[in-house]
Amino acid sequence: MAEVTAVAPQKKPPLPGLTGIRTFLAIGIMFFHFTPPLPEFVKPVINAGFTYISFFLLISGFVLAYNYVHRADTLKPGKFYAARLSRLYPVYLLSLVISLEMLHAEWKIRPLSEFVRGVVLTPLLLQGWSPTLATFWNTVAWTLATEAMLYLAFPHIIRMKFWPRTPGKLLALFGVFWLWELLLPAIYTVLNPDGLYNIDRYSSGYWLRALKYTPLPFVPIFLAGITLGRLHAMVDLSDRVKLGLTLLSGGAALAAFYLLVPRLPYVMLHGGMLTPVFALLVWGLTGNHWVSRILGWGPIAAFGRASLCLYLLHFNTFLFIHDHHLPERMGVAKYDPWISYAFILCFAYTAFKLVEHPAQKYLLSRWVYREPKPPVEVGTPLG
Repeated sequence: MAEVTAVAPQKKPPLPGLTGIRTFLAIGIMFFHFTPPLPEFVKPVINAGFTYISFFLLISGFVLAYNYVHRADTLKPGKFYAARLSRLYPVYLLSLVISLEMLHAEWKIRPLSEFVRGVVLTPLLLQGWSPTLATFWNTVAWTLATEAMLYLAFPHIIRMKFWPRTPGKLLALFGVFWLWELLLPAIYTVLNPDGLYNIDRYSSGYWLRALKYTPLPFVPIFLAGITLGRLHAMVDLSDRVKLGLTLLSGGAALAAFYLLVPRLPYVMLHGGMLTPVFALLVWGLTGNHWVSRILGWGPIAAFGRASLCLYLLHFNTFLFIHDHHLPERMGVAKYDPWISYAFILCFAYTAFKLVEHPAQKYLLSRWVYREPKPPVEVGTPLG
């Protein structure tokens, strides 16, 4: 019997608009965490950075559906998991290695049992399931625990039989997922189980951390992204219409940042109130028009491809730079924080070129895509 080998499937056309928007989302999150001196008119866009994680997860569900919905029945979960792991884990491991100083700080402030659990769960991408440990070791890496869970579910979700076969029903299903996404934030807002007042980005409580950092509250937006991907495959809009969607939804997003984010409950906004606006922007950016071409321009697209590195490395790298007073010691403090941002961008892109991309290429060649080999006789079928 011939040896069964896997070959790379035909790729769908790239979506440069979505690659480029990742650059601005990742930089926006970095500015949100470590806000630079900016003109007042820019601050509302930065202050809305807590909504960008949901935007990332919506894009993730959409892109997976875009790439796999046409071959859902032949998708092999094992190969899919290997492909996802080959992209996420090398740079995630790098982020933990360069954050050993943060681990030492965790040792000082955590009870022993909690520290041990964090050390065990974090390398396994399970820390996000614990509200108290979600930000352990690498503060922002809780999102990878969420993505790991969503990726585990994706091959089974995409081939389920409940998916509607008409655009109208898919649109209605998107609405259902959006309302589901808002359900837990609404319950929290009404019950306020942590007894907090004037809840904002700095508020903390066990149930608020469960809502913000654990995987299950993010299931609906991932499903909404998959639904949007299936709808995109079914409805063929012209590039001109997609440009209109891009401009309309981009304007609506800016209006929301300036007018709604300062006034609406933080929990509801964090929970996905802007998802329909982001969904229209995602769909619009799939078109071939001047906005997507700008976002697909060389440097912007390059940092979009490195956005995972930028996201995972920015937080602890910035803390390391300033905990050790590196700008002052190097005589460049007057250029800070901009020089710190520049270093982090260069570091993230270097990590992408030297760690993420080569490791992914190597692991894919070993686990997923193998060159055909000469037939060999075997006594039993290969599984």
